[in-house]
Amino acid sequence: MPIPRSAVLTAVFLVMAAVVALPGGAAAREDPVQELRRSAAKARSELEKATERMESRKKELSRSQDKLRATLKDLAKAEAELNRIREPLARLANASYQQPGAAGSMSIFGGGDAGDALRATADVTHIANGQQALVKQADELQRRRAQLTSTAQDLQSRNAVEQTRLQQEVDALKQKSSQLTKQLVAKLKRLEAEQERRIRAICDKGLSTDARKFPNGLIPDKYLCPLPQKGEQLRADAALAFYKLNAAYKRRFGGDMCVTDSYRNLANQQRVYSQRPGFAAVPGTSNHGKGQALDLCGGIENASSAQFNWMEANSRKYGWFHPSWAYSNPYEPWHWEYGNESDS
Repeated sequence: MPIPRSAVLTAVFLVMAAVVALPGGAAAREDPVQELRRSAAKARSELEKATERMESRKKELSRSQDKLRATLKDLAKAEAELNRIREPLARLANASYQQPGAAGSMSIFGGGDAGDALRATADVTHIANGQQALVKQADELQRRRAQLTSTAQDLQSRNAVEQTRLQQEVDALKQKSSQLTKQLVAKLKRLEAEQERRIRAICDKGLSTDARKFPNGLIPDKYLCPLPQKGEQLRADAALAFYKLNAAYKRRFGGDMCVTDSYRNLANQQRVYSQRPGFAAVPGTSNHGKGQALDLCGGIENASSAQFNWMEANSRKYGWFHPSWAYSNPYEPWHWEYGNESDS
């Protein structure tokens, strides 16, 4: 004969108490949920700091790129100015060699007209002064262009290095995020597995045999098994099947199934019947009272939703089904049952 759940619970309690009493025991460590929260907070903090570093590097690179664009713009202006004075500089240089006084101005010391010699000398002096100013301007522009070119090359080189570093930061951040996510998901799975093991430890399938001996809605709690959803319970065989269904659902949708109602004792059946006479089952006849029916939410209550469609396609793999009457009389897409439809 199966061991009553009360005896199993007592044994589990004693074992847990003994573990707590042992130094360094598993139960003496931090609560698993709190540890998961702490790990998640630490991971979030690390990612936030890494993201701040990456954003700072991006801003530095952006400022440097702005400086490079301004430098290239100044360089273009210097090039244009230099090109603008090249032609007049060439004309002045050519004119200085074509002036008659350039070679003949010494006639003021010898033969020839003295006035012409003076005018020629003045022209040469004017041309020389103009040429000197242009040459000076050209030299300054050449130096400016050389400085700007050097600055631009240096900025381009440094920016290329910064872009590489930034990409490395981005790649490292993505890798870190992925790694931390995997670690947290792995911890969550271990926590869920441990919780499920604890639930299974107090849910002996043999309890369902004894549960069937009791009238509908009058099954003692010790013959029922708790569900992951707080306050909900089912007959042992239905509960064990639900654990598997719930795990598959969680893999698909990322969270436990939403349960609004499971085992319904006779008093609750009476309450529901009084609220919906003619629609709710007569007290003492509901499959909820057998501990093998569920009312679900979270999308499943809406026919044709992704959750409802998934249940239709997968529930029978785990012993659950949506009864034919619930499609029309009355229409209850949220109602699901365990076992064979012929028995419901």
